This record gives sequence, structure tokens and C-alpha cells, in this order.
Amino acid sequence: MWKDKPTGVKILWVWTIGTAVVLLTTVTRTRVRDMEKFINESEQQQQYKEGVSGIDSGMADSSSFPSGDTIIRDDK
Repeated sequence: MWKDKPTGVKILWVWTIGTAVVLLTTVTRTRVRDMEKFINESEQQQQYKEGVSGIDSGMADSSSFPSGDTIIRDDK
């Protein structure tokens, strides 16, 4: 059946299939890139939140001061 087709039709089919492959490849690359970007942003936000909570807990930690001692502020 393929041998019965004229050369022009064969060329058009090859062109059409090639164009479809290029478009699908481009769309797939774009989506993968967007997903990687989203995942990286999520990880960075999570690391930022963990870092901020670590700083906050360190500042609010009362165990760093001896119990019963009064902190005297020295204003000069």
C-alpha cells in the first residue's frame, strides 16, 4: 500500500510525523523544566522555613540562660 502512494504524499507524511515529534518533544521538555523549577522552589521554601524556625527557637530558648539569674542590661 505504501509503495502505491506518490512521492509527494510520502514526503508530506514524513514532514507531518516529524513536525509532531518535534512539537511533542518541545512540550515535554517545557513541562519537565517547569516541574523541576516548581520542585526546587518548594525545596528552597521548605529549607527557608526550617532555617527560620531554627533561628526562632534558638532565640526563644530560655535554657541558654541560667535559671534564677537576672540579666542586667548595661546602658552607657
